[in-house]
Amino acid sequence: MFEVLFGLDWLGEQFSTSTQRLVVTIATVGVLLYVVVSYQRIQNWLSTRTRALYADFVTMFLLFCACGVALAVILGVWQETTLITNEFERLNPQSPEIARAVISAILLLSGFIVTRFVRRVIQELFSSSTAVTDHQREVTHRLTQVAIWALTMVVILGVWIDDLNGLLVGAGLFGAGLGMAAKQTLSSVLAGFVLMFSRPFEIGDWIEVQDSEGTVTDISIFNTRIQSFDGEYIMVPNDIIASGMIINRSRRGRLRVEIEIGVDYTADVERAAELAEQTLQDLEIAQTAPAPHVVSKGFGDSAVLLSARFWIDKPSARRRWRARTAGVTAIKDAFDEEGIKIPYPQRELSGRAERGGFVLANDEGIEPASADAANSDDDSSGSHAAQYDERTDARSKRADSDSGRDANSDGDGSDSESDEDGERVAPSEDG
Repeated sequence: MFEVLFGLDWLGEQFSTSTQRLVVTIATVGVLLYVVVSYQRIQNWLSTRTRALYADFVTMFLLFCACGVALAVILGVWQETTLITNEFERLNPQSPEIARAVISAILLLSGFIVTRFVRRVIQELFSSSTAVTDHQREVTHRLTQVAIWALTMVVILGVWIDDLNGLLVGAGLFGAGLGMAAKQTLSSVLAGFVLMFSRPFEIGDWIEVQDSEGTVTDISIFNTRIQSFDGEYIMVPNDIIASGMIINRSRRGRLRVEIEIGVDYTADVERAAELAEQTLQDLEIAQTAPAPHVVSKGFGDSAVLLSARFWIDKPSARRRWRARTAGVTAIKDAFDEEGIKIPYPQRELSGRAERGGFVLANDEGIEPASADAANSDDDSSGSHAAQYDERTDARSKRADSDSGRDANSDGDGSDSESDEDGERVAPSEDG
């Protein structure tokens, strides 16, 4: 077979010019690319007519054959097969390097075949199970793939290196240092695996974690992505989710909505509860099973509190608020038609005079102060007030008298100045 593949130098004689060889090379590469692109289509076609595992082997064999034939044609066109054959014949078949290279190639090919085989086995085992999601199936395949390739590389290194103890010790120390440096990341990765297989929630569920609430859009190994009802995308590390409390409101496919109603104390509470329950039963969004019901919740400051409860399917934030709005509107209209009052918040203020003193828990009383003492206190307080008023009046009178004296003194000064001027002017007139 190898003689046939490496004996295509006659193609170089058929296509002697460089242009012809280049055209043949491009055509060969194009055919190979078509085979590679059609690989998945051929595999799916064979899977519908035989077992998927057999289809994998057949398509893999066809792919390797196509690559070998394309390589041989290109080498033959350019007349390079003889050179490669001569170099291969010069090699010593007894050389350990050749044996190691062949073993390494076989191990790599075996690892590739085993990973595809394991993938098919995982798909066949988990495809019929509804408890395993596509994401969990893909994670399982990736883990097995990493394990198989890691084992393959260790075996290949063992073929080329006689003593792997030093290499393994160094790898162990490197892994320990990497684990200490990336402690938080490794914790998130382990928590991600726990979440994927414990499945407290799935993609599309409405959950509440810590202070974040929204719909799960993606679950990765490192974090979980949540879209809030405000349109924000929140990325929560998996270790926080695994160590905290998770509320899944869409796990069972239904959600209970509760509306608190206040009914006036003078109203018929039983009739109000019956009317509210009948109104909720007529809602289109409310489920018939479990049926809506209304219970008395307690006594409020201004009303008797009722709790109206009903269930909705396909829970989401939008459906919950729509159901709550529809319930509140319907109950309000029904109460208005029946004349049942929903009171406003109100307070009652009352006062009373203490007679006979204060009464303690042991029936011992404290006598009030005597009337004379009260009257004397009132008289003393009145006298104090009168004295304060007298002092205030006296202070006001002093201020008025001071301002009057200032005004008089100003007037006298002006008159004296006038007189003096008159006395000075008078002699001049006589003269």
